[in-house]
Amino acid sequence: MRTHNGRLRWNVLLLLLAVALVGAGCSDTSSDGRATAPSGDGNSAPPGDGNFAPGANPNPPGAVDSADRSGSVKSAPVGETLEKEKQTIASALRVDLTRDFATLPLHKGMVDGKTVWFVITDVSDAGVAGELGINHSPKLANVPLNCPTCFQEVRTDDSVLGRKLVTFGGAPDFSDSRTLVPGPTNFPAKSFSPGGIASPGYSPFVLIKNADPAFSSIIYNAPIVATGDGPFDVTTHKNTHDRTLAIDTDKMTADLLFVRGFANGKSIAYLSFESSDAFTATIERSTFVPGLADLGFANGGGDADSARASIFTFVNAMTGLERSPSKRGASQGEGRSQGLKHALSLKVAGLDAAVANPEVLEGLRKGGDVSNIFDVFPANKLAEDRAEYSPAWDLQVGVYSDDAVSSNVNTLKTDANVVRREASQGIVTAPGGLPLGSANIVINCPALGFLDDVPVGPRVPPLKAA
Repeated sequence: MRTHNGRLRWNVLLLLLAVALVGAGCSDTSSDGRATAPSGDGNSAPPGDGNFAPGANPNPPGAVDSADRSGSVKSAPVGETLEKEKQTIASALRVDLTRDFATLPLHKGMVDGKTVWFVITDVSDAGVAGELGINHSPKLANVPLNCPTCFQEVRTDDSVLGRKLVTFGGAPDFSDSRTLVPGPTNFPAKSFSPGGIASPGYSPFVLIKNADPAFSSIIYNAPIVATGDGPFDVTTHKNTHDRTLAIDTDKMTADLLFVRGFANGKSIAYLSFESSDAFTATIERSTFVPGLADLGFANGGGDADSARASIFTFVNAMTGLERSPSKRGASQGEGRSQGLKHALSLKVAGLDAAVANPEVLEGLRKGGDVSNIFDVFPANKLAEDRAEYSPAWDLQVGVYSDDAVSSNVNTLKTDANVVRREASQGIVTAPGGLPLGSANIVINCPALGFLDDVPVGPRVPPLKAA
């Protein structure tokens, strides 16, 4: 098993500096080494809340798991459905708000004679985006610039990806188990190990090498979510992505766990597939692809020449789950929190996400993920903000000042403009008191939809130093 302790990868400086910043109000540690949710400090969920509401039924009435004779789950249970007009990935057959998954079309590929299965979520060309019902991201056209390891060339007998069998150059290795043990103060983690790791040549960003010249420069976001011919392990994920809840190679669909996050002050849903950093990949339940760290370029949010857009998280925000979410799940209700310390304070962080583990899905439905903040959203009405969207997010890690924590200002944030404003006031910095900026960690998180009102922006650029 590949194991990474808290000092490896994920910017050593960030982790070491963060240790001293998250010590107050920390959780206790249970006898098995896992952190337990704090109580009585005013920053956590109420005692007895645990990771889901007392008496809550994590199995919706009438829900039945569909499985083949091998025991592999072929479709997740059906619950509350997101309205179709609120999806940005229109090709998603359905978005379930009870188990927090999206059913996406599945496509078949090959790597060195072995079968792989992938989905398509974003593309750099507007016409192809409309044709396939996926997100349009003009900034993906910049992926190949000065970074040959940031994309892979594929072959297929069609100029549009997914219509015919695709031959990839590389794939993830999902064979290891994902492990995550919180540290004494929850974050940084005591130990961690991502479940999926890229093999040589793998990137989710692909270009069709033998395409018609009119399509030869189009970049797709096509993450591989399973390998092999089955049966598929959708419980411990030994041959599937850690967010794959079900896979059906007859109907050609995959049920993929989404994340509840925020953009422009609104609640959104997004998918999470890859990260350039081992710890981030572990906590995001995504595939570790170190080569994406060279994607152009750090602090590229707002720059049309960059492949990246800006995304924000926090080290030491308050902890706790939404206390009384609606049947649609967590949004911005009382008790809702976000960030690294928050996610690691919950026991679900170290458990496998699976239909067989309903307590994990219920904890995530109530806001147990890191719940990042998008700078822009593809459904924004402003053309310049839509053009800024990219699934390749440039992670910025915020730390609240001691005064902000003691004054209970480290509350839920939902708008990147607010985060930048607080950074300009010294309320939020990077670890170590440095100015808030890129941690040079890239995460592949395609927008999926918005839960209530559409995020409309506008994006307010960072304040310039005098």
